[in-house]
Amino acid sequence: MKDDHNQGETYQLATFAGGCFWCMVTPFEELPGIISVQSGYMGGHTVNPTYKEVCSETTGHAEVIQIKFDPEVFPYKKLLDIYWMQIDPTDTGGQFHDRGSSYRTTIFTHNEEQQELAEKSKQELNESKRFDKPIYTPIVPATIFFPAEDYHQDYHHKNPLRYKMYRKGSGRDNFIESHWNTKLDRESRRHTLTPIQFEVTQNNGTEPPFRNEYWDFNGEGIYVDIVSGEPLFSSLDKFDSNCGWPSFTKPIIPSQVKEKQDISHMMIRTEVRSREADSHLGHVFTDGPGPTKLRYCINSASLRFIPKAELKEAGYSQYLKLFEK
Repeated sequence: MKDDHNQGETYQLATFAGGCFWCMVTPFEELPGIISVQSGYMGGHTVNPTYKEVCSETTGHAEVIQIKFDPEVFPYKKLLDIYWMQIDPTDTGGQFHDRGSSYRTTIFTHNEEQQELAEKSKQELNESKRFDKPIYTPIVPATIFFPAEDYHQDYHHKNPLRYKMYRKGSGRDNFIESHWNTKLDRESRRHTLTPIQFEVTQNNGTEPPFRNEYWDFNGEGIYVDIVSGEPLFSSLDKFDSNCGWPSFTKPIIPSQVKEKQDISHMMIRTEVRSREADSHLGHVFTDGPGPTKLRYCINSASLRFIPKAELKEAGYSQYLKLFEK
């Protein structure tokens, strides 16, 4: 979380209802420019509602998350992009196995600009025909935000096992997987990626060791996903592992990469994928240097390097602070 001393006036609020607020926190936390993510209630007719009252469907409130963010670092449009990818925007009766108006989807806007951007993004999603039903999610002005009880804040950190079981059983992840980064999305990328980039990122391929772009490259800057541009690794964490592929001790933002068990090729390994584009990146091993002892062995073909001198021009100025001495 970033210190907002003397900077509060530059920050804004964004409020989203997307079903269970436990599941809506994780997609936004730890991203650059996100100051805080708080669970709570909005849109009803009572004051200081409790979780039990909201779930009784008698208060009119929805479970929401309220995000404090720096629009100069993480624009509202990017928040909207992430939001749409977390929900079923066609469901009028709740979200996944949580039913009732308290689990409805809604974008609560805090100013005219947010209202316009939200309406535009909703229209674009409708026109994309990604879903076989119209987009329902209402866009309305924000009302009073009531923080949820303490035990609901950062629930996934306090109760990680229960959270994982709940999320897996809710059907949310299966829905997201079936509607985003689909076969159609992957095929459209065939026109923008080189053959080796497509083979690695879309077909879980592996490029030849010692014959790839970044294995012995030492430029100062960051490495982003070749598909989506999401920041992944920094040159500050790159080291020579003598394996023939670029190796890093850690991602820039841990939540920006996903880990998945890989049992292909008669081996048990941990695959690494990008969070937003679901690109195959490589694998992570436990034979790296201290203090993490990790070695993120990544295919060059899944990466694009942005030099430190070009970060601001390329829209990644927030990462310049990584290189401040």
